[in-house]
Amino acid sequence: MAPAKAMMPDLVYCTDAYDAAEGADAVVIVTEWDAYRALDLARLKRVMAGPVMVDLRNVYQRADVEQAGFAYTAVGR
Repeated sequence: MAPAKAMMPDLVYCTDAYDAAEGADAVVIVTEWDAYRALDLARLKRVMAGPVMVDLRNVYQRADVEQAGFAYTAVGR
């Protein structure tokens, strides 16, 4: 992260997905990276202000996300 911070010092940098989602009203999945394919949905919901997930990569199954208490929107399904 140090090289990125040197080039873009005005951004907010987070240690992980949960840190980035803290207090958020919604999360948007825009990558298929493994780190985002296996999120602990219960933990994610606990740190968020509003449990909304928009999945632009169709990484998650609707039933799993909704069972975890999220409002879920996927693209192309």
